[in-house]
Amino acid sequence: MAGNSFDLTGRVAVVTGGCGVLGGAIASGLAAAGASVAILDRRREPAERKVREICRGGGQALALVADVLVEAQVHDARDELLRQTGRVDILVNAAGGNVARARNDDRSVFSVPLEGLDEVLRLNIQGTVIPALAFAQAMGPRDAGCIVNISSMAATRVLTGVLGYSIAKAGIDNFTRWLAAELARKHGGHIRVNAIAPGFFISAQNRDVLLNHDGSYTDRARAVLAHTPMGRFGEPADVVGTVQWLCSDAAAFVTGAVIPVDGGFSVFSGV
Repeated sequence: MAGNSFDLTGRVAVVTGGCGVLGGAIASGLAAAGASVAILDRRREPAERKVREICRGGGQALALVADVLVEAQVHDARDELLRQTGRVDILVNAAGGNVARARNDDRSVFSVPLEGLDEVLRLNIQGTVIPALAFAQAMGPRDAGCIVNISSMAATRVLTGVLGYSIAKAGIDNFTRWLAAELARKHGGHIRVNAIAPGFFISAQNRDVLLNHDGSYTDRARAVLAHTPMGRFGEPADVVGTVQWLCSDAAAFVTGAVIPVDGGFSVFSGV
């Protein structure tokens, strides 16, 4: 029965930030489920390297080059994808993250420059809105389309030191729900919009915050684990199944949802 199928064979997926830790795992997971995956990145060489990795594993992939903050580049990448494949069914907005100068882990929030806050807001919000609108416009009316955004625990839980990132990810939650309702009501209901909210994963962006030089956990890392009932950091593979589900017919009646993938962090008081 199609409504219970996780199979993505024949579908074309775009993953922005598809060369990153989570974005790369998601791209490989979509390919493993049968989708042809376009890796969208600002730089061609990392995108093509990820494409080669997917193809060596038996999947289908191609590289697209665009800065997600430049609308004209995103539109050009979309048009190039349509020329090559004739369609787009799935978009995962994995580009984003924090900005070092917007953090205040070891300084007063009053010293955070507004330019740093602007940068992290643009990276996450505009870097999601621009691709979402561009690729949703190309999703055909006869086929089910799906957009998956990347939220964060910072959207709903107060995490010290990350004011700008928290505001940005709260915006992603709101945008996900807003666009889900807008597309369902005014554009035929064939495009679903959801998000995942990862818990704590060790990546290039937060490695220095969570790990000491000798590989041991920092005080912040230990505090995170103390509030994570499953007692560990996430692995990139942990997000893959949830995204595969959201992109498949198995989630055909799911839209406007933000799904935690967090080892229980969002539900635990610490007591």
